[in-house]
This record gives sequence, C-alpha cells and structure tokens, in this order.
Amino acid sequence: MFAHTLTQELLRVLERPDLRVIAGGRQIMLDPALDLPFRILPGGAIVLGLPAQGQQEETAFFLRHALELAPLLELAPHNALCAAFCAARTAALFWYLDTGRADTDAPAAWVPEMARADVPTPGALRLIWPLLAPLQPAPDHDVAPDSFVALHARLLALWPMLGPTENLMATGGDARLAVDAATGLNHYGCSHRPRPWAITFASSTASSLSERGFAGAETARLSLLAGALQGRGDATARQLDGDIQARIAAHFGLTGDEGVVLAPSGTDCELYALALAGLAPGGRPVSNILLAPEETGSGVPLAAMGCHFANDTALGHRVTRGARIAGFAEDTLVINVPMRDGAGHVRPPADVDAETCRLTWRMRRAGRHVLLHRLDLSKTGLLAPGLAALEHACAPQAGEACPPDVVVDACQARLDPLRVRAYLDMGWMVMVTGSKFFTGPPFCGALLLPAGVRRRLDGARPLPVGLGDYSYRHAWPVGRACDVLPQGHNIGLILRWQAALAEMAALSAIPRALIHDRLQGFLTAVAGRITADPALELLPPVAPARPVLDNAWDCLPTILSFFVRAPGSTGETFRPLALPQARQLYAWLNTDLSDLVPADDPDAVLAAVLCHVGQPVPLAHPNLPGAVAGALRISAGARLVSGEPSHAGMDPTERLGREVRNVGQILAKISLILRHWSRLGHAAPVQTYLPRGWQAQAILPA
Repeated sequence: MFAHTLTQELLRVLERPDLRVIAGGRQIMLDPALDLPFRILPGGAIVLGLPAQGQQEETAFFLRHALELAPLLELAPHNALCAAFCAARTAALFWYLDTGRADTDAPAAWVPEMARADVPTPGALRLIWPLLAPLQPAPDHDVAPDSFVALHARLLALWPMLGPTENLMATGGDARLAVDAATGLNHYGCSHRPRPWAITFASSTASSLSERGFAGAETARLSLLAGALQGRGDATARQLDGDIQARIAAHFGLTGDEGVVLAPSGTDCELYALALAGLAPGGRPVSNILLAPEETGSGVPLAAMGCHFANDTALGHRVTRGARIAGFAEDTLVINVPMRDGAGHVRPPADVDAETCRLTWRMRRAGRHVLLHRLDLSKTGLLAPGLAALEHACAPQAGEACPPDVVVDACQARLDPLRVRAYLDMGWMVMVTGSKFFTGPPFCGALLLPAGVRRRLDGARPLPVGLGDYSYRHAWPVGRACDVLPQGHNIGLILRWQAALAEMAALSAIPRALIHDRLQGFLTAVAGRITADPALELLPPVAPARPVLDNAWDCLPTILSFFVRAPGSTGETFRPLALPQARQLYAWLNTDLSDLVPADDPDAVLAAVLCHVGQPVPLAHPNLPGAVAGALRISAGARLVSGEPSHAGMDPTERLGREVRNVGQILAKISLILRHWSRLGHAAPVQTYLPRGWQAQAILPA
C-alpha cells in the first residue's frame, strides 16, 4: 500500500481504518521536494508533497483528496476536468466531517466553496481550477471559459452522489441517520466509518461498520460514480438495485416467482406489508394484528395504520407524523397483543397464542381482511405466536375471498435462511434487515414476498400513491401496481445494503455447526458473567421454540438483556435503573470518561474504553412501581462468528476468548460509572467517534 519513504506521521494517518480501506493496494510515495500537497502520476500512484506533512487532520485531508482523485481519473480518463471537481467535492465534505467543526480554517482555499449545498457557479469553478490543475498527471491550466458552463451543468446532475461513502450512507433514511458533527456519531451512537477500537455488542440496535462493510459500500459508491461520469448513472444504479435484490433472494433461497422489496428500515417494511395486504382479493378493510409493538420499532404502530411514522421520509419529504398517508384506507384497525404482563414478565406462550387466534377470528367474522404478525424475534429475543396457532388462525373459512395475510417480523434476522424459506413456503411475507444480527449499517431493510403476494403487483389496482414519498419504483419487483411510484434510486440505501451484504457473505461461509458452537460458547460465558455480577440482573433468556434443524444456531437466545442496579440502591432488594437513567448509562458506556474519573480509581483505565451495547428496552420491573425500567442488551451478531478484518491472523478460539473478556470490560465500566454517577451527571459527557487523542489503536480492546 505504501513505499518505505513514508514518514511515521503519514504511517499513522494510513493506519486509520477508513483510509486504509480506501487506499487498498495503491502505491503512495513521499517527495519532500514537491511543493504541492500531492500529485497523481500517470500510472495512478500518489506522490505526497511537503504541504501534506502538517497536522494529522490536514495530512488526512490531502491523502483523502488524492485517494479520491486517482481512481476517478482512471474511471474517466477523458474527462479529467469533471473528475477533478468531483474529487474536490468529496475531499471538501470529508474535511468538515473529519474535523467536526464548521469554523475550522480549511487547508485549501477552495474547500468552503466546494462544500456548499449548491454547485458553484461557472465563474467560481473557473477560479478554483488553477488550484486543482497542478494535482493532475498532466497539469493543464488553459481551459476554455465555455468549458466551465458545461461543467456546471454536468455537476448539477452529479452533485447528489458526490461525497465520501460515510456521508452518502447517512442519506435516504431519516433524521436518525444524520451524523452529529460534534460527536461523529448518529442517533444510534454508531458511525458509517469503521470503529474497531470500540467494544461493540449492539447488533440488537445498530452497529458501526467494519472494514469489510465499509469496503463493500466504497466499492459500490465508486461504481455508481463511474457510471454517472460515463453517462449511464441511472443504468448503473438500477443494476445495483437489482444486484442487491438478487443477492438477498439468493441468501434466503427465493425462487423466480417471488420478490424482494428494498426498504430503508423495518418500519418501512411494515408500511409496505400493509399496502400489499390492501391489494388482497375482496377489497375488504384491513385489521392489522401486531405482536408486542413495544418490543419492535417505535414507529411500527403508526406505519401499521398507514400513517406517517416520522416528520421526514427516507426520500427527504417533509410530512406530519401521525397523519394518514395518501392512498391508505382510513378504516384500517391496529390491534396489539402484548408478550409481557404488567410486571414485565413474559406471558405464557399458550396465552399469547390463544389471544392471537381469538382476535383473528373475531376480525374475520366481522368481514375484515387480517394482516397477522409473527414476531421473530423481539428486542429481547421473544418469538410468537406459535406455528400451530398461526395455522389455526389462518384456517380457510367458507365464502372468504382471501385468508389472512401473515407477515413475519424477522427484522432482527436472528434465524437460519432455511427458516425464512419455510415461511415463504407457507405463503407468508418476511421482513428482514441487514442492520441487526448481520451488523450492517442501520436503515437497510427488505420485505420478502411469496409468489401469491408478489402476483398482486401484476394487477390493475395500484399501490397507495403516498408510498411515492417513501420508495422508488426500482426498489420493487416489476409490476403494474408499482407504476404509481417515482423513478429514481435511494443511493444511501444502496450503499448500506452493499455493506450489509458483505457481512452476510462472510457469515454464509461459516458452517452451521461452527456458528452454533461459537455462539453457544460466547453466550454461556457472558450469561455467567452477568449473573455473577451483583450490580446486574439478567432477564431469563428465552430460547426460541423452532422446528428441529441440524446444528440449529437460531435456537439459542442471542440477545442477553439485563437490568442495572440503581446507584445508592443497597440491601437484598434489587432496584433497577429507571429508563432515563438507563439511557444515560448506555450513552456514557460509549463515551471517553477519562477526564472525569479520578486517576486513583483502580479501574480508571477503563474510562477511555468505548463500549457500545443495545439501547435500553423499556420494561416493567416489580421493584420499580410507578416507573419503567430500562434493560440494556449485549447481543451476539454475525461478526462475532465470522470475525472482521481487524481480527486478521487471530486464532478463532483466541478471538472468541477476547470477545468474552471485552464483555468483562463492559461490565467493569458499568461498575465504574455507578461509582461516579453523581460526578458524571453534573458533567454530562457526550459520545464521540474516537477516544481522546489520535492514537486510537493504542487502546484497541485487549
């Protein structure tokens, strides 16, 4: 990747996981006599000059600019002018993302102009060009003024897809994907850049990318940009949409008459399932029966009614949360079946099954079409209703135009692909995501359609017109019902799914028996550590009740939920943290607290360790009457099984032992935080992408 002439300073920058992935095998050299930040050689090698040897932030900026320009010149060798400005746009956005400060003096005069939301005017482009031209393999300052008018028009079309992968991946979802410039993290406390120094067991909520996932997204971004530069941007995006659908279909064993709908989130999948239920034969009003909505996405009950579930949509449209989406029926009913009682205990499965069947038959006798959910799994790993109950609830009824639709909420994706295939064989829709168990980035979902439901898209009745605020036509299988949707592509969703598919491919290469053994060993060890800690109370893990399958790893409870004892709580009675305090603890675990914890604390070194776990789930607790407790989660994800590039060279047994020790560090940091709760509460520390200081590799999990 680099020549031996590089300085130690540049080597430290090249050790950044994002830049290391982007650099790949490209040759990088240093020429202290070069008075330019860098120059691209005719063969594609990068020569870094004296200006690139400044502060690490500036060095990273110049290197990122060079690493963008070099491949673009290879992708568009006859359009060097456009390639230069595309690379400058990406570099400018990288600078502000990387520093997190809008008021920082930029390392090049053109950076503020190229970072603006709008394309610079032809006149501004002409003034910038002499600053960019010397960086080219064959510098050419003499460009006709009219060329900048044509360039401006070209950049208008390219502007939405220009930027670093980590910027573009934050688009096409909702406000929760936006990166906070002050922290470098999104609403979920994770990053679209690799973050291997953080201890991460947050796959029940969301995960930062691994180097593997980042590479998958980066490859897709360059493919999209290459197509756009060569005048076939729409065809390239359509090809990538189709590739994602085909790879998801192959992973779960779909056949040619079935289909995949790409969705930004599991909540969008819920909306799409309702729309398809509305196309069922008979045209009856829909009753939507949800299982434990409090343990699914927060917007699911609204989406289940056909209502906007946020104030913005994945395509950037401003809407009113709670308002009916155009085209969805106002007589839709939503009925909830809880899976826990008022004290937070899991209800007997027979009770949940009986209530589900009773409600389904009541709705059917009332002349309504039922959309019935099977939750596989909830935020705390619950599975319901049982297969026998679903079979009874959906038994044919004389004179009924169409039996109930069933949709399986498998958004956690904690199940073997053969289970998904079995669900489809029953004629059921299945919601999946690449962002939970598979540890892809948040906001990449898909709705899998059995053949019978897929055929509804061929009919004359269109999908609700309001879905056009949420989805593009090419995210769906081909069908007349989809003609109401707009043309276009969700670039952020494409990149996120490509990242997730890289993780799915890595897991698929592991034999099922090995997946089972690695998960079982980890979960047994971690459950023992949580149980032995007097500051914690483990919720009894519930093993999913599934049909027999050889070496079935998905019968293991891969989400371990636990309460944390409230500070100052003493005696034998365990009083847990209430939900607001559990959320504080969750955030502080993911925060460098080294300047707030006294140095004489025996565990002070853990204060700087960043720990990302599953967001607290609101649950009742018998020792917290009148309030809701928050249960944190340690979740086993796909990367625990398949490893990641930062684990290269480690023996699998050694690596899994390290993962268990990392959980021990999380638990020890919880105790550290509880000891200094008051001090931390007054300081109100915030999460950050990096711990303090640049040398994050120095505190990689041991």
